[in-house]
Amino acid sequence: MNDRDKTRANFLSRLLNLEANEAQAVFSGLLLFFLLFVSYSMLRPVRETMGIAGGVRNLQWLFTGTFLTTLAALPLFGWVASKVSRRTIVTWTYGFFTLNLFGFSAALSMDPTNVWLGRIFYIWLSVFNLLAISLAWSVLADVFSRDQAKRLFAMIAAGASVGGLVGPLLGTKLVSHIGHAGLLFLSAILLAGSMLSATSLHRWRDRTPLADAGESGENSAEGRQRPLGGNPFAGATAVFRSPYLLGIAIFVLLLSSVSTFLYFEQARLVAEIFPNRTQQTEVFGRIDAIVQALAIMTQIFLTGRITKKLGIGVLLIMVPLIMAAGFVWLAMAPVFSVFVVVMVVRRTGEYALVRPGREMLYTVIPPEGKYKAKNFSDTVVYRGGDAVSGWVRSGLNLLGDPSLAMLIGSALALVWAAVGFGLARKQTQLENQIASRERPP
Repeated sequence: MNDRDKTRANFLSRLLNLEANEAQAVFSGLLLFFLLFVSYSMLRPVRETMGIAGGVRNLQWLFTGTFLTTLAALPLFGWVASKVSRRTIVTWTYGFFTLNLFGFSAALSMDPTNVWLGRIFYIWLSVFNLLAISLAWSVLADVFSRDQAKRLFAMIAAGASVGGLVGPLLGTKLVSHIGHAGLLFLSAILLAGSMLSATSLHRWRDRTPLADAGESGENSAEGRQRPLGGNPFAGATAVFRSPYLLGIAIFVLLLSSVSTFLYFEQARLVAEIFPNRTQQTEVFGRIDAIVQALAIMTQIFLTGRITKKLGIGVLLIMVPLIMAAGFVWLAMAPVFSVFVVVMVVRRTGEYALVRPGREMLYTVIPPEGKYKAKNFSDTVVYRGGDAVSGWVRSGLNLLGDPSLAMLIGSALALVWAAVGFGLARKQTQLENQIASRERPP
């Protein structure tokens, strides 16, 4: 490499906050999330349209069905995580979902207007997206050190935002040519590519020891070849035994509740203003595109630097506080333009700030917690929050005053911010304790 190439490489490393030997891992992580989110997000507008097609007043039933399906899926995932090496958990799980997508593709090609097939697909995609995304983040928490997590998680998450931007655009362009069945077939192929990228990350980790990970026992290459062990319900029991993990679960519960309150407002306003299904899908796609474009810029250039200078607490409390104000705004001005601003800010902030900060919380716990306890909180707790808050939101609708639901949403957001603040302080304490144990005498 000549001097000019070295200068360019050094500039790029400083710009992206990279250190030596990290470029390959960052690329694999970006590709993992990019392919995963293209696979999912090209189908998301279809799912939202199917949800409205069943009636806005019936959404709580789909949320409840999703929660029950998630409960059924938890022990199956826990069994797989207990029996296979933790570096192959993604292979088994994504491989299973890939086969599911091929099956849905075949079924839709034979009966594309089947209402119940659409409802089953809505529930399946709602379970798939949380489990698949949670598992991808588990791989990052397993592979990268705590210092690397602070610098790199947000940038790698930009792969999700780019995928989330490309997916809806790709789906819109292709659906008229290949139909929904064709989109599902393509989604399955992309998911398989995401699985291979996760395998590449584990191989990089085997070749690159991490200074603050402790290269012995469970963190060694041999240790990561062994199964996690335990029972299929270990994730749930671990959460209830640990105040720290329970705090993360409460944080996730509040996040899902705030999101659900806003989701129902979205469904109400879109159904009133855009009665045509094609228009609804276009609206959802445009919102997705705006959100992902803003999230990409924030993740690449701001989030890592914010974390390094101010800590993860800022990532965990900024969006909840903004949402508390946003709900009050919606209560005073319940119009579509205000809703779009609040929704775009919430989703952008969640992708660029809350999600990386939330995943950094798991870098200070053992591997079993990174997979099993994290999966329990990210799926069962999240969907449980969806189901409960969905019924609460439906009950509030009967009162005929949407502003009341917005004010309750604001109160939930304030509690969400308080929990995030407490978790950030606890994470710092645990990180300092681990660092003191690893420091040579």
